[in-house]
Amino acid sequence: MRRVATQPRPGWRETVEGQGLLYAVIPDEAGVPETYWDESAYYEFSLAEIEFLEETVADLHALCLEAAEHVVSTGRYRDYGITDPRVIRLIERSWAERDREISLYGRFDLRYDGSGPAKLLEYNADTPTALLEAAGPQWFWMEQLHPGADQWNSLHERLIEAWRRHAIQGPVHFAFTVADEIGEDYMTVSYLQECAEQAGLHGVGLAMEEIGWDPTGRFVDEQGREIKTIFKLYPWEWLVNDRFGARLLDLAESGRGPRWIEPAWKMLLSNKALLAILWELHPGHPNLLPAYLDGPRDLVIHGYVEKPLLGREGAGVRIVTPGFAIGDQAEGPLCYQASHALPEFDGARPVLGAWVVDGEPAGLGIRETPGLITDTTAHFVPHIIR
Repeated sequence: MRRVATQPRPGWRETVEGQGLLYAVIPDEAGVPETYWDESAYYEFSLAEIEFLEETVADLHALCLEAAEHVVSTGRYRDYGITDPRVIRLIERSWAERDREISLYGRFDLRYDGSGPAKLLEYNADTPTALLEAAGPQWFWMEQLHPGADQWNSLHERLIEAWRRHAIQGPVHFAFTVADEIGEDYMTVSYLQECAEQAGLHGVGLAMEEIGWDPTGRFVDEQGREIKTIFKLYPWEWLVNDRFGARLLDLAESGRGPRWIEPAWKMLLSNKALLAILWELHPGHPNLLPAYLDGPRDLVIHGYVEKPLLGREGAGVRIVTPGFAIGDQAEGPLCYQASHALPEFDGARPVLGAWVVDGEPAGLGIRETPGLITDTTAHFVPHIIR
């Protein structure tokens, strides 16, 4: 694994925006344009390294499913901050029916430097983004500039096949939130709708804020059509607490609710409590970092990272080492994970986003930042297999 500096293509912004990456350049808080898609460098891997990462992702996915089974069988929802009995019943029904549910995709964030085992930082299992850029523009970049190389990237084909494999009758609604100012949610949802339509399904796009219900209590879209299957890029913890959360739970208990993608049991994998459960079940596992929910314990000796259970994009993350701390302390329950500094390549610190589609390893996207915490200022950098 190495980072290679290179020259961006002339007109690169227009190129990637034409491929759907409308947020290739994002204004910062002061309105100054910041590059998100960064092709001034790329990462190069050997085939052996990628095969090693694929095996790691497959193993981690299996461990996560085992952890979900453990939580359901032992009722450890309080560790996740889940106390509403109706939400618990929703998760348990969803888990019991998981063979009929559609779990489309997820993204493991890994720490890896080309030597030693990759370490799991977290699992974005409910509403992962950075998908479109990994599946499309990254591949087209490689084809244009490195036609003799390869890439860990079967995302597009696997997504289409996943939609085709699941028997879905009628239209599939694809929901995003209008609260997303840069368009990332909208374009991610639109891309997944495109994959579904290439698989022969009929997609209907709508905003979460436009979902309503009819006199019988069914969820409907703006045209009054019943929503029977819906993909939502909207976290489950928001969904069950939203203004129609009670109605959602009522419909689910009566067996009349929509089929949600991702399913409700993904709440057990998209919560940082998972990291502590995994370490408890598999202490010393080479791909896991020590993690606890009741405090940092012995991690205070060498350093630890505080993570809010439901934080995203680095929000609320705080790194604490002897004599040093960075990041704002978050409110609410935390997961305390051993600090394992990201590797540094030419002043950049990459996080490897390894994708799972329909339960199988499917591709890689890399975000890097000069800082210690990977947050909304990170850049997406392509990769190749030489």
